[in-house]
Amino acid sequence: MTNIEIPKKVDYIIKELEKNGYEAYVVGGCVRDCLLEKIPNDWDITTSARPEKVVEIFERTIPTGIQHGTVTVMIEHEPFEVTTYRIDGSYSDGRHPDSIEFTNDIVKDLSRRDFTVNAIAYNSKTGLVDPFNGCEDIQNKCIRCVGNPVDRFEEDALRMLRAIRFSAQLNFKIAEDTKQSIYRNADLIKCVSMERIQVEFNKMLISDSSKLNLLISTGLLKFIIPEVCDLEDVIQNNPYHIYNVGKHTLIATEVIEDELYLKLTMLFHDLGKKITKTTDKNGIDHFYSHSRESVKIAKQILKRLKYDNYTINKVLILIQYHDYRIEPKRKIIKKLLNKLGDVELFEDLIKVNWADTLAKNPKHAKQKILNLIESEKEFKHIISQNECFHIKDLAINGNDLMSIGVKPGKDIGYLLNKMLEIVINNPELNEKEILKGKVLDIYTF
Repeated sequence: MTNIEIPKKVDYIIKELEKNGYEAYVVGGCVRDCLLEKIPNDWDITTSARPEKVVEIFERTIPTGIQHGTVTVMIEHEPFEVTTYRIDGSYSDGRHPDSIEFTNDIVKDLSRRDFTVNAIAYNSKTGLVDPFNGCEDIQNKCIRCVGNPVDRFEEDALRMLRAIRFSAQLNFKIAEDTKQSIYRNADLIKCVSMERIQVEFNKMLISDSSKLNLLISTGLLKFIIPEVCDLEDVIQNNPYHIYNVGKHTLIATEVIEDELYLKLTMLFHDLGKKITKTTDKNGIDHFYSHSRESVKIAKQILKRLKYDNYTINKVLILIQYHDYRIEPKRKIIKKLLNKLGDVELFEDLIKVNWADTLAKNPKHAKQKILNLIESEKEFKHIISQNECFHIKDLAINGNDLMSIGVKPGKDIGYLLNKMLEIVINNPELNEKEILKGKVLDIYTF
């Protein structure tokens, strides 16, 4: 018999319920994770006890979802969700059951769950309860719906996206009948709120962004981000590229590190190419100002998908500058640092350039990558030497200028920018008296 090590507090809850004549099991993701030898994030408990009985049995409880049978049991300030076995009625809103019915049958409760790998229960007395062969699917690395996939997706269309997310997180394939059902019912995703879609999409993106291909082939992505799907039609007849914009985008998104804002940057960085494409007399394609257009389109998508302003702003800045020609020259790097106003954004931009280059024609990639390596060295030198690239780091400020007779107003800003220009080109001149002298050379009193 499979033995799962249940935490003491969880075991205490199960034993207390059993002591009072009820069944109780850990269920769902925690069982799946244990069978995969992973540490569960949380432990869900299911029981034959009705919610009011759970409240009676335990000293401290919170009625978190009592109408759906869920009570939070507090054990030494730690919360554990305990849910009564239930059978769900029809789902007319595509998310919540119109009615629920409590049951004493654990199998009936497991039958309402999404995938077989999440429809396994366990306690130390009975062992595994696995009526839908979830253990076998775990062994075979397979995501399969419990029962009829169409029923499961009509109950909650987000499960289609969850199937792909689990496939990404667990590195499992999706069973053919489940995958075909996603393809045939993809339009149901339109009924799901963008907030819920975004959560699943984010998890998939940072777990294994190659699953974007699966989102496209099942037809789901065209209902979530159709703008990305449209990029497959954009050919790039250009010596620096060997893929269409769609494939280039997917490769660049896959190779960048697993940080959400970086993944989103690469996914949206070339959206503007569709509307900026021109072809010269030699048949070479160009995409002038595509970064600017990409920013506009990405902003609409990010707002539509309900991302927070911090993420939106970071992604848009990186898209705006993703095509900036970074050269291993300190003056160029300092000017870019001044534009970005943030050291970390420069480091991110190096990563973005790297990913963008790896998704281009390898024939031209080597020199660009060498440039990026050298640029990073120059950047580190600038930071280690505290070289000035921003007005606030100048050895002179507005008060210093007024002290030598410069009138308050726009002249102050003009002169500080002039001094910054001088210091960016000549770091050794960033001293108060030297800069005062430079101001006196150019300012007419």
